Amino acid sequence: MHGFARQLLAALTSVDSQLVRSFRTLLFRPGALTAGYRAGQRKQYLLPINLFLFANVLFFAVQSAATVKVFSTPLDMHLHDQFWSPLAAYLLDTRMQTKGIALKDYAPVFNQAVALHAKTLIGLMVPAFALLLPPLFFKSRQPFVVHAVFALHTYSFILMMLCGVLAFSAALTWLGFDPKNPVLDHVMSVAQLVLLFAYLFVSVRVVYGATGLPRILYAFTLTVIAAALLLAYRFFLFVFTIYTT
Repeated sequence: MHGFARQLLAALTSVDSQLVRSFRTLLFRPGALTAGYRAGQRKQYLLPINLFLFANVLFFAVQSAATVKVFSTPLDMHLHDQFWSPLAAYLLDTRMQTKGIALKDYAPVFNQAVALHAKTLIGLMVPAFALLLPPLFFKSRQPFVVHAVFALHTYSFILMMLCGVLAFSAALTWLGFDPKNPVLDHVMSVAQLVLLFAYLFVSVRVVYGATGLPRILYAFTLTVIAAALLLAYRFFLFVFTIYTT
């Protein structure tokens, strides 16, 4: 019995050290996890999919405690605060007429469902991002598994970055500021894009060997793609939710 307990403790300690080492490397050594996986250095780090799942759980735990919602966007925000709001209003009006239900009765149903869908479907952005990498880095001749791992690590970083944004928003609220202030919201959005660009700027050098001007262009292109996929995912959640509830 004592031998089993020691083995269990050793296994838990190993997982804990892997977790800490993986997140530390993810945040402070961009691209190193992907390069290490490609080189066969896999025992000391969490598997890419496990790291993404941990980041996913942590992100939604932080979001559930925050007043700002990144993906679990309530219906009112879709209808009034997004650039697709006119289209959203048209689609929702058509759907409400078909279902014969009032907006005030449907809004709570939508908000509950979209929160669930946001958690279960978030992984869709990873393959979408990964499929765009082979044509972009065709000269590197990397196998697709490297692109898939790079995508998992990139979105793990994005989720951790968003955790920081939510924590910062909570701190602003505690200090008496409104994190939903339009000016502050734009500043934070730009800061996120700059941080993501910096992460990708380092990553593409480590993983794909990009240098010089191509390195800048790769990092800029991937930043735009990742940002576009985040927005597309939020709109997809809106459409998916209104047609499944």
